[in-house]
Amino acid sequence: MAEIKVPFHKAAITKEEEDAVLDVLRSGWLTTGKYALEFEKLFSKALKDENIISLAVNSNTSGMILAMEACGVKSGNAVITTPYTFVSTAACARHLGADVFFADIEKDSYNIDAVKIEEILKKDSKRKKPLVKAIVPVHIGGNVCNMKEILSLAKKYSTKENKIYVIEDCAHAFPALTDLGCAGSIGDVGVFSFYVTKTITTAEGGMVCTKDKKIAKRMTTMRLHGMDRSTWDRYTSPKASWEYDIIAPGYKFNLPDLLAAIGCAQVKRAEKFFEQRKKIAMLYNQAFSKLDFIQLPPDSKGNAWHLYLMRIKPEKLKISRDEFAKKMQEEGLGISVHFIPLFHFTYWKQLYKDFTAENFPNAENQYSKTISIPLFPDMTKDMVEYVIETVKKIGKEYHK
Repeated sequence: MAEIKVPFHKAAITKEEEDAVLDVLRSGWLTTGKYALEFEKLFSKALKDENIISLAVNSNTSGMILAMEACGVKSGNAVITTPYTFVSTAACARHLGADVFFADIEKDSYNIDAVKIEEILKKDSKRKKPLVKAIVPVHIGGNVCNMKEILSLAKKYSTKENKIYVIEDCAHAFPALTDLGCAGSIGDVGVFSFYVTKTITTAEGGMVCTKDKKIAKRMTTMRLHGMDRSTWDRYTSPKASWEYDIIAPGYKFNLPDLLAAIGCAQVKRAEKFFEQRKKIAMLYNQAFSKLDFIQLPPDSKGNAWHLYLMRIKPEKLKISRDEFAKKMQEEGLGISVHFIPLFHFTYWKQLYKDFTAENFPNAENQYSKTISIPLFPDMTKDMVEYVIETVKKIGKEYHK
C-alpha cells in the first residue's frame, strides 16, 4: 500500500472547535441544548432567508426521513429521485414504506433530469390515485439542480387531493447561492449533511430546513420520540416539570451539543472554506482543460464545489477508469468515486426488475469515467500541484 501523500479529505479543525467542545464537556450538559439551538440560528442566517426554520439532526439520513414523513410520504405512495446518489436518499423512502421512482440524470451533468421527472409524473397522473408524493433532487458535488423546472413540475402535477413536495438533498450543497436563493431554501424542505467529508462538519450530523411552519412543527415533534416538549426545556426551564406527552411515534434524531459546538465554529467559516475550495477547483480546471483525456466537471452558478468530479475520456486512454484510479492511489493520492449508481446494488436490483444500467444510460456513463480527487480547504499549493502532475503523468503514460 502506497504512502498517502495527499489525502482525499481532511477536516479543517482549529482551536475554536477544540475550545467549543471543551466548553460543552465542562458544562455538564452534553446532549441537545444551547449549542444546538445556536447552531440552528447560525445556519438559518447562513441560508440568507429570514423565514427559514432550521432543525439540527444527527445525520442527513435522519433529516431526510423527517422531511419525507412531514410531507406525507408513507406506504402506498412514492418519491421520485435519482439513481446517482448515496443510497440513503432513496432508502429513506423505503424506511417509510414508500416506493421509489428513479429518473436518469442529465447527459452532461450528474443531476437529475427534469425531462425524465416529467415522464414519470405524466405516467403517474393517469392513475386513478397518483402515487408520487415528493420529488427529491440531489445537488451532486455541490452543483445545484435545475430547481426552477423541478418546482414548476411539482406545481403542474399537484392536485387538490395530492400536493407534490420538493425535498432538496443538499448533502453536498452548502453554501450554494443561486438566483432562486440558497440551495436548501428553494424547495419545500432542504436537508444537509455534516459528515466528516462535507463542506462543514460536526463529525456526524445534519440539518433540515423549511419555511413551512406546519412541516417544521411536525419534524420538531418527530425528531425526539414524538414528545411535545424538548429535553432541554424540561430540565432547564424555570417552570421545569417532569411531565410530557407523546403525541406521535417519533424517532431519536436530535444532534447533541458535543457535536453542535463543532458546527457553530464551522458554519462561521463556511464562506471561507468555499472560497478555498473554489480556488483549488479553478487551479484543477486550468490545468486539466489543456489535457485531451480529461473532461472538466459540470459547473453552474451557485456551485458549492464540495467535490471535484474529474472525468476521464476512455477513448483517449489505454486503461479504464478503475485502472486510472488505482494508478493514482499507487502514487499516494486519496481518491473516491461518487457515486456507484443504485442499480448496481443487490437490494435495489432485486426490488425493481427494470432498474438496470441499460435503462439509465446517463448515470452509467458518468459513473464509468468519474474519479473524485482531493479537494479540501487546507490543501497546500504543493498538494494541488502533486495531484495535477500525477494526473498528467498517468495520462501521458497510458495515452492512446
